Amino acid sequence: DMCEQLLAAEQNTYHNTLLALRGFCSLHAQDHHRALQDFQKVIEHDSPHPNSCIKALCGRGLIRISGGSNYLTALDYITACQLKLDETIFTIKSYVPWNQRGLLLKVLQEEGQMMLQKKRYPGGSSASFQKNQSGLCTFLTLKSRGAPGVFQLASLLLELDSSDEASQILCADALYQMGRGEEAHKMLSLALSRNPQRAPVLARLALLQLKRGFVYDGNQLLKRLIRIGDSSCLLPILDIFQDEDRKLLQSHCRWRALAILKGKLEGAAIKEAIAHLSFAILAAGGFAEDCLLTRARCYGRLGQMKTAIFDFNAVLKEDPKNVQALSGRGFVHLALRQQKEAVQDLISALKVEAGAVIPAILSLKPETQGLVTGWLLQHGRATLTKLVATKDLPGEETLGDLLTVAKALTKIGRAAQHHIFYTDVLLANGEHQEALKHLQEAFGHCPAEDFARARLAVLQLQSRNVAGAAAPLSVLARRDEKDLAFLLNFVDTKQQQHLAQAAAQEGKVLMKGHHHEQALGYHSLAVLASRDSPRYLRRRAACLTHLKKYEKALKDMEKVIQGHGCNSPKTRAGDHCCQGFLLLALAQEEAAVQHYMEALQLDEPLALGTITNCPGRESLTKTFHKIAQNNFEKQRYEEAWKITDYGLKIDKSSELQKLKARLRREASSCSIH
Repeated sequence: DMCEQLLAAEQNTYHNTLLALRGFCSLHAQDHHRALQDFQKVIEHDSPHPNSCIKALCGRGLIRISGGSNYLTALDYITACQLKLDETIFTIKSYVPWNQRGLLLKVLQEEGQMMLQKKRYPGGSSASFQKNQSGLCTFLTLKSRGAPGVFQLASLLLELDSSDEASQILCADALYQMGRGEEAHKMLSLALSRNPQRAPVLARLALLQLKRGFVYDGNQLLKRLIRIGDSSCLLPILDIFQDEDRKLLQSHCRWRALAILKGKLEGAAIKEAIAHLSFAILAAGGFAEDCLLTRARCYGRLGQMKTAIFDFNAVLKEDPKNVQALSGRGFVHLALRQQKEAVQDLISALKVEAGAVIPAILSLKPETQGLVTGWLLQHGRATLTKLVATKDLPGEETLGDLLTVAKALTKIGRAAQHHIFYTDVLLANGEHQEALKHLQEAFGHCPAEDFARARLAVLQLQSRNVAGAAAPLSVLARRDEKDLAFLLNFVDTKQQQHLAQAAAQEGKVLMKGHHHEQALGYHSLAVLASRDSPRYLRRRAACLTHLKKYEKALKDMEKVIQGHGCNSPKTRAGDHCCQGFLLLALAQEEAAVQHYMEALQLDEPLALGTITNCPGRESLTKTFHKIAQNNFEKQRYEEAWKITDYGLKIDKSSELQKLKARLRREASSCSIH
């Protein structure tokens, strides 16, 4: 009321002062709208009174906090400081209540920091503020943006509380951006003396020491920062640092990490190197390829595999074909025994630059090298087998990729199987001359290795040398039928037919000479080359029977019987007799009896002749009696009668006749009952 009476008087003496006082009265009475009108009149006056303007700016700043316009609040207080710092301090102490002063100081600190980090820009909500201001205030407001304005704000904050660390850091940052590094250093040193463990202060001091050329002092400060373990404090500082100083910090931390890693690679040293590399990465803006790669390897040495993969992924996100990242991540997957992922990464790396990956693999321990080559060979072999069988490659892999892997394996392991795989890939690619050349370079013109001799035989088949190819391929058939089946994919259908005939003939000759082991190889070759021809399956089964390999022989005969279709009853009867004999040899008597009954039903004379030769009528009749007796005891009379009946066709055994009589009596008693 007093202010209104004075303002209503005819004299205009102290008009602006009275408006400012009335504005604060309205502000304390929570009438923000009227208070803002009074403050605005003072600020927009054609010839403003400085002290009144300062009060109005401070008052308007408080109102803007409640409206959420913190940036404009900071501009008001910076402008007030530029007009008269002492008066601004007096206004805050006199007119801003204690319960609002803490919030005001916090807002000014945060906004000042954001101005230095270039996160506050002219425009937007401040446009109307600029438009409505008059001469002096507009000029001061434009000057307020940037380091000088923030320095004024920080000076105000320190005057209000000289021990506040956040205000000291804000002041030091402003001084740094103004090029007054020595003063910034003194300010930070003062802050550090009060709290020696403050990470934000240590980080800033470390940079300033490096900038001044005091490398030793900078290193000591960085070590203290590492011990505290708070590298996150660097993030806001990086927006304040100048580009050349960020590069200086990055290069120094990288150099320091590499120097540490050249020494003893103990756990503590590796952790310190990781910390320096982290500082370097942060200084680079979050991505520094060489530092990320080195840090990933360090994490790997510490056993922190998932963290290592994270760093490798960061590199690959920017450069998907980075060889070091691909191979490094592959080695991490290898350590985690993640076979699929390891193989994918290592193959990708080999495709980009095999010359860089091969030495890296060779630098591994022998057992680890063996694991790598084993996995690569396993994957390559499976992929090639699928390609040859289906004439199609899974995924995005090509024969060129397989050639790259195969060639790398010959340089890493130099094992026979690696050269064999390389030869197979060349064969699949149609490079027959190159395959022959590599085979002869690796194994000589007359290889002693069976797998190599088999490949040479396949190449000989290209020149129609069937007779010369059969022998080495028959040896492979005895050792590895799957590998032989794979190789036969490179032989055309007509040649396979000739090969099967030649192998079967040679197997027959060897069987007559009782060389059953050698004959088995030829018969297996005939079976595979003919795609499981029943004729050749029977011959192999006979050979296996001679060698007492009854289970394998049984599998062959099962295939033959499953293929029965338009075969004559005589042929089918013979097959069932053979199957029955094999089942007897394996003590599967009930199944054997069923096959013999089937044979007797199809062609009784042939079946009886075969049984007479082997296993003998008397012996087989005993088996029939045993199985029939079992069925009788289980009251399966119909089945027992059938077996007994067929058994009596083989031999008029007294035991079987007695069993038949019992079955007849049982049947008649059941009928009477």
